[in-house]
Amino acid sequence: MSEVSREKIESALELVIDPHFDQSLLASKAVQDIRIAGDSVNIDLVMSYPCERWADTLTTMVQESVATHAGVSNAVVNVSHKIIAHSVQHGVKRLENVKNIIAVASGKGGVGKSTTSANLALALASEGATVGLLDADIYGPSQPRMMGLSGQPESIDGKSLEPMENYGVQTMSIGFLIDEETPMIWRGPMVTQALEQLLNDTKWRDLDYLIIDLPPGTGDTQLTLAQKVPVSGAIIVTTPQDIALLDARKGLKMFEKVEVPILGIVENMSTHICRECGHEEPIFGKGGGQTMASEAGIDLLGSLPLELNIRLQADTGKPTVVSEPNGRAADIYREIARRAAARLSTQAKDYTSKFPNIVIQNT
Repeated sequence: MSEVSREKIESALELVIDPHFDQSLLASKAVQDIRIAGDSVNIDLVMSYPCERWADTLTTMVQESVATHAGVSNAVVNVSHKIIAHSVQHGVKRLENVKNIIAVASGKGGVGKSTTSANLALALASEGATVGLLDADIYGPSQPRMMGLSGQPESIDGKSLEPMENYGVQTMSIGFLIDEETPMIWRGPMVTQALEQLLNDTKWRDLDYLIIDLPPGTGDTQLTLAQKVPVSGAIIVTTPQDIALLDARKGLKMFEKVEVPILGIVENMSTHICRECGHEEPIFGKGGGQTMASEAGIDLLGSLPLELNIRLQADTGKPTVVSEPNGRAADIYREIARRAAARLSTQAKDYTSKFPNIVIQNT
């Protein structure tokens, strides 16, 4: 066997492309350390996005490349992740105990945005992140049912609310505070105030990510979030249908105007596969999400099929990622979640916690 060198190992790692960044492990700065001892190698990878379920696949990719291109058959790969806080809009104060806020939006209702939000939150949690989910749809809160939660949140200090929790995700919604069948007959200012209170008066516990499920449209609630809530990135959900894409573009433009980075687009209901015969048909059109992403210069994070089970699982309070964790749809949700988190990790870091506090004392 030829002598093992760091240069050969690095060359082999340069050939391992991380699909969530579409670049090599070296280019994404994931390689933390390389230790060579005789004919064995220890490689430490620290990913900038949660990837516990994907770590075994990544380990195999690295070991195969090192064996093929560096002649090392005894490579130990240690994969971990570290989530940091990223910058938000100028002039907006960061939320305590929340590193990153990701808004999930759509210009049009009925495209599966709330189902996507719940499954993305669960997907990030399954990859090892600490995740919260805020239901910002005051008029039509759906996350309590989707997350299998009921009852009212506690208030230990009489001033703030403890988030409800299920499947490892901290959740807050106006739906916990009102009867499920009670309509919210509120004007815009009351809605935006309620959203701010739900966000700021909830005692979130050391979140890596807070997913905000926005109501459809580009009205008061969306503008409040874009202007007053420290959002690190946004995800746009659409279907391939032309009318849905038209409204999704409006949501995308809104976030661009308030300087919130778009992490990518999720195309929902992209194709339908008949349960009886297996015939596949793009009921709502084909390729619309990819076209929109290409025109806007952003990523298509993934496409989800139109499946009966996805709807049934959300309606019964056990979304796809937890009810069928090894199924095809759950794999797609986790891939979308990792890609979104990876894209977020390329944004500017937040350094406010690094600055010292200046205290003036009379002596």
